[in-house]
Amino acid sequence: MKNEFLETIKILDAKVWHPEYHQKRYESVLKHFGVCTYKKLEDFIKPPKKGLYRCRLVYTPEDIKKISVEYIEYEKKDINTLKLVYDDEIDYPLKSTDRSELNKLYEKRQDADDILIVKKGYLTDTSIANIALFDGEWKTPKYPLLKGTTRQRLLDSGKIHEDDIKVQDIGRFSKVALLNAMIDFDIIADENIKDVFC
Repeated sequence: MKNEFLETIKILDAKVWHPEYHQKRYESVLKHFGVCTYKKLEDFIKPPKKGLYRCRLVYTPEDIKKISVEYIEYEKKDINTLKLVYDDEIDYPLKSTDRSELNKLYEKRQDADDILIVKKGYLTDTSIANIALFDGEWKTPKYPLLKGTTRQRLLDSGKIHEDDIKVQDIGRFSKVALLNAMIDFDIIADENIKDVFC
């Protein structure tokens, strides 16, 4: 079975958003597998002229000449509540098409809109996004399951900062935001955040 990985890139009215961050992560995955020859992802993207799309590029380190590209019309899902789920063994350091571990945890969300995964007592990610919490400044978990491209861009710009955030620390924060390529920096609670977590 081949290792399959992907990049999800925002396309709005034919504009490709932040391709340099996706390119960098794509190259880092290939380097992880000892591949030192790279394609330019933008060369594979021929976006629709109008509309908001999630551009899904799938590739394998075994055959870097072939990258499949799909354009999926995007509708933002409202996420207002997060179920805390615990898994000390989960590992998702590369953006793989195999999301089986994440999907199993997502099934535990009950009535919540999404999950927030806790690993060894520390907050990590939701099923689809990195997170940031505000206590005077925006902080994101130092050890997420996946280092997202939006997270990295916001770290580079100084908008967010890394920190170890334990479950018991949640009460000291007043705001919560989700971060990914499609929603960018989406504040889902900006006053009392206790109602977000369940």
